[in-house]
Amino acid sequence: MHGETRLKPAASTPASPWLRRWMPLAPAGATVLDVACGWGRNLRWMRDEGFRVTGVDWDICALSDVEGAEIIEADLEDGSPWPLPGRTFDVVLVSRYLYRPLFPVLEESLADGGLLIYETFMQGNEAYGRPRNPDHLLKRDELLTAFPRLSVVAFEQGEVETCGSGVVQRIVLSKDARPRRLDNT
Repeated sequence: MHGETRLKPAASTPASPWLRRWMPLAPAGATVLDVACGWGRNLRWMRDEGFRVTGVDWDICALSDVEGAEIIEADLEDGSPWPLPGRTFDVVLVSRYLYRPLFPVLEESLADGGLLIYETFMQGNEAYGRPRNPDHLLKRDELLTAFPRLSVVAFEQGEVETCGSGVVQRIVLSKDARPRRLDNT
């Protein structure tokens, strides 16, 4: 996934619909960790919604204009220690990123009662473009078993059309077994 420095897309690219759908479950002012935050489309939206956001990525050049968020430059795949040891967050977000060795760390970074919101590409996406490497594609239903100590709140997988077509898997997990419900559902 590493390579050339990423160029910042237009500021009008919206945050993930999956994220926007499930963030109402988080308490107002919640602490949020955006893992592999890229150029910050989700991070910016969460900050604008009043959440206290920390973003981590190996290339933070596209985030130089972000104010009101903690930005940490760290390569999550080079064997270095986790850049946020001992810290927990009300919400941990992973969008369009897969590095399976981080699964236990993500779970440990979740505060009691917290939410893990995860979405990324899965097998079948090869027909639509990148990523094509099987190491960067989830297997069918993989996220359902990747975090055994968390409770499933919502799950879906299959073909989508957001920022282009692709095949994705999405899940929302809770660190407690209490059911959660949106007021408008």
